[in-house]
Amino acid sequence: PEEYALAQNFPNPFNPSTTIQYHVPELSFISLKVYDVLGNEIITLVNEEKQAGTYEVDFSAIGGSASGGDADKLSSGIYLYRMRAGDFLDTKKMILLK
Repeated sequence: PEEYALAQNFPNPFNPSTTIQYHVPELSFISLKVYDVLGNEIITLVNEEKQAGTYEVDFSAIGGSASGGDADKLSSGIYLYRMRAGDFLDTKKMILLK
């Protein structure tokens, strides 16, 4: 990849899980977090240094390793996911339909 990029999750709307893809052009510390519409952090999906490349991470609303402790308690609605890498910051919207 030539630049940082955060892709729209797929599928969207989703139930019970979705995939988020992102691109990293150089060795960087990446943070990818999911928030509710009130700005409360739901889970940190990525919080580590990554080599250049394209990555995918799964987010599940029914629990499991990629979803965090309270993800199985998520209600239908709009959620936001944000990627931060150095000066790059991007936020996308995703919809959970149960």
